[in-house]
Amino acid sequence: MRFVEPKTVEQQSRAAVFRGRERLVHERTADVNALRALLYEHGHVFPVGIRYLDRMTALVEDETAELPALIREECQDLLAQIAEKAARIAERTTKLKALASQSDRARRLQTMPGVGPLTAIAVEAFGPDMAQFKTGRDFAAWLGLVPRQHSSGGKERLGRMTKAGQADIRRLLIIGAMSRLNWLGQRTITEGSWLSRMLARKPKMLVAIALANKMARQIWAMLTKNENYRDPALAVAA
Repeated sequence: MRFVEPKTVEQQSRAAVFRGRERLVHERTADVNALRALLYEHGHVFPVGIRYLDRMTALVEDETAELPALIREECQDLLAQIAEKAARIAERTTKLKALASQSDRARRLQTMPGVGPLTAIAVEAFGPDMAQFKTGRDFAAWLGLVPRQHSSGGKERLGRMTKAGQADIRRLLIIGAMSRLNWLGQRTITEGSWLSRMLARKPKMLVAIALANKMARQIWAMLTKNENYRDPALAVAA
């Protein structure tokens, strides 16, 4: 059993702002889904995702669209709730970015590709003192970013990712890893590096999980050594 130190008041305060933003995001998603379902019941089909909110808004505001008056009013009310939550989400995002700019640790973490202000604040708010972990792999295991072991008799069998650790940091690291694997992020990947070799022979989501694990170990090294991010590929070339 691993014991960690109690969180400070500052950590709890930042965690409260972070979780407040997450709650608003979930509520906005629920409102968008309710709006899409309401329009679907009246013959207007839209794909899943908030990116299609503008198309739904245009339909509701179109006076020539075949929507009953009561349904149009209900949709307009949902749109007002979505707009109100979006404004509150933006306000908390701005606050979290300001907090990240004021912290030396958060600024150091943001030197790593794929780590933004929200990820840096999440590590500060939810992560314990890195000195409590002997290695970076211990920190990755605490996040739930390691495969489940099914080894026996000297035979190593690895299963799926455990997902038994800190969900907020783990989710943001995976999102950050995916951002490095999109068409724009792939342009910065060094030819012949570990990441480029993985992309050539493995599915993108599997590579993202492996990269998130690597990012967690690099975060441990950066915080324990008080150093900024150093690209391993450039270090090897040097």
